Amino acid sequence: MPAITEPAPAKINLALHVRRRRPDGYHDLETLFAFATEGDLITVEPAQTNSFTITGPFAAALLPVESITPTPNTTPAKAGAQLGTDNNEAPRLFSPTPGAAPWQGNLVTAAADAFTTAFAPNTHHAITLEKHLPIASGIGGGSADAAATLRALARLHGVPPTDPRLYEIAAQLGADVPACLANRTTLGTGKGDTLTTLEGLSGTPLLLVNPGVAVSTAAVFKTWDGQDRGPIPEGNLLDRAKAGRNDLEPPALALAPAIAEVRTLLDAAQGVLLSRMSGSGATCFALFETPEARDTAATAAQAKGWWTLATKLA
Repeated sequence: MPAITEPAPAKINLALHVRRRRPDGYHDLETLFAFATEGDLITVEPAQTNSFTITGPFAAALLPVESITPTPNTTPAKAGAQLGTDNNEAPRLFSPTPGAAPWQGNLVTAAADAFTTAFAPNTHHAITLEKHLPIASGIGGGSADAAATLRALARLHGVPPTDPRLYEIAAQLGADVPACLANRTTLGTGKGDTLTTLEGLSGTPLLLVNPGVAVSTAAVFKTWDGQDRGPIPEGNLLDRAKAGRNDLEPPALALAPAIAEVRTLLDAAQGVLLSRMSGSGATCFALFETPEARDTAATAAQAKGWWTLATKLA
């Protein structure tokens, strides 16, 4: 069987309303999920034994130190060296050399294990993750990678993408994984895994900006003040997003004040339709009227040494 490559696009929360804490440790929320047209890439192929390789600009944050080959002239702006590291930890350098990663301890391999148990017992796979999205950045990188792994393995083994067992596996892996598995604009309720398909905004120019700061999702939720500020209103998608909010932005700002600087730049950009932090941060996004306006804002963000992705909504 030939290798299968599946995109793992960046996830955007156009709005994110946290309603209450649940006894199971999750939170009831309402969120408008949307996806970029670009992100990470997952490649799977049959193998004699399981193996997991990570490449790409943000591989270093996920690899054991001994797997990383230092390269000269590497800067945080190029490789996101501060992302995925503790503040007291020396920045890790990017190497384009493929790095062997442990099979355990990653959502990608957890997805592969759950898939093989359900659909393809006694099979093994070589999986490569090409990591282009920052780590711990609020755009669903790990969840999107796990979902892409499920889609890729389903294609490899002839499993219909609508098989309900794929959704069941996704829900067990994490609250965002079902939305990433669907990979289309949806309203997420419950803990985010009850999905209603939405239309609108496809092709809208999109800019993602991260100031080079990793933010712990658990820490952000722990800092949330617990106040229910109401549901996402009805209307067309853009109106709902504009009238909404991200309830995790205030606690994330307390943990990573640099987010405010990103928001200030995006809010002031010409041609911006909507600017907000995504997920638990620290990545912020902006929707624009034109690709030219998006690219001008991207240039301004890059001048500050920030990571950017100029793309569009799927």
